Amino acid sequence: MRKVSANEKIHLAIIGVGGRGYHTFMDWFGRHEDVAIVAVCDVYRPHVERAVARTGGQARGYHDYRHLLADPAIDAVVICTPPHWHALMAIEAMQAGKDVYCEKPMCRFPAEGRAMAEAARRYGRVTQVGTQIHATENYHRCVDVVRSGRLGPISVVRNFCAMNDDSEGLGSPPDSPPPDGLDWDFWLGPAPAVPFNIGRFRDGMHRYFRDYVDSWLHELGPHIVDLPFWALDLPFPTAVMASGGRFATTSIADVPDTMEVVWEFPDRIMTWSLMQHNAFHFGVGPGGRGRQLGIVFHGKEATLLASYTLCEVRDREGQPVTGETYPVTTERSPGHEREFLDSIKSRRECSCSFPRHLPLHTALNLAHIALRVGRKLHFDACNWRIMDDAEANQLMTPHYREPWKLPEVT
Repeated sequence: MRKVSANEKIHLAIIGVGGRGYHTFMDWFGRHEDVAIVAVCDVYRPHVERAVARTGGQARGYHDYRHLLADPAIDAVVICTPPHWHALMAIEAMQAGKDVYCEKPMCRFPAEGRAMAEAARRYGRVTQVGTQIHATENYHRCVDVVRSGRLGPISVVRNFCAMNDDSEGLGSPPDSPPPDGLDWDFWLGPAPAVPFNIGRFRDGMHRYFRDYVDSWLHELGPHIVDLPFWALDLPFPTAVMASGGRFATTSIADVPDTMEVVWEFPDRIMTWSLMQHNAFHFGVGPGGRGRQLGIVFHGKEATLLASYTLCEVRDREGQPVTGETYPVTTERSPGHEREFLDSIKSRRECSCSFPRHLPLHTALNLAHIALRVGRKLHFDACNWRIMDDAEANQLMTPHYREPWKLPEVT
């Protein structure tokens, strides 16, 4: 594997150049002078051709990510595929000596996340999960407030995601033959075999199907629930309960449009509330018709209302607290993708590395297992098992479609 010096360009590859891979990540990483995007990969040929053209023909185009990983000139990969591919690609990339930036959600199953974190340690790779909000000054300020002790003991944290969204116009299109140039079987990969449907493929609409993302808790939870895990240095949860379903939205989507989760920790609880069909903002922020996201830290002495852009302390009577300053407790970020690039050269662990992100993502994964089995789960992190529940334990590990297998980390 190639070692990148401080003055060298990082040879970067992007796997999945449809939506965010093309429109966002080729821009974010390509704007850095010390980055050369040397390879792109997608199972849809027009996506590959478009991405290669964007690099002026400098990047090599691949259909099969495994052929891309075999190129020793590539230093790092950015994985922007649907989430059901993340664990497979990330682990194989690390085994091939590549550093990995993986879009959220990190994975869908606890066993996948554990293997990804172990691979990062075992192979000495720099990793970063794409929770870009983590790098913002506002989130850092929120962490400073929580860690200052100003709120007093925090007994509960409430997270919510509310939207005016009926599956973003997904509707109920019929199954059809895949478009020319699309390898639909390869797109599905380890997921169950189903006929092609444009609703599953277009514009990131995979987020509305359980086989690829499970729910909006995996889609936006990594951004939202990240803040309490970070500020409170939360461990793996000891127990989790979940309830939800499709009660209001109408389309071919099958993710829940309503979902409630409760996680238990030794000294507090944390909740998640999803309403896909109503953007009520619970008094956190100004409100509006778009997505309303919020985190509320309930302390004995005060409450913190937070969102991507909000950091507001309220006293015990609910009145805003102004004029207070809080000690700086976190090292500010140069930017989420810049942090990853700097770490490739320094070999310093990123703030959202796979190992650091594992407790958060395991909590999200466990919530989906609890929703599926319909009962409270008790998690033993030391022995990596759900206690006294054989059915739930089986759901900790993915059951991939043949011939795909979760790579062994040796």
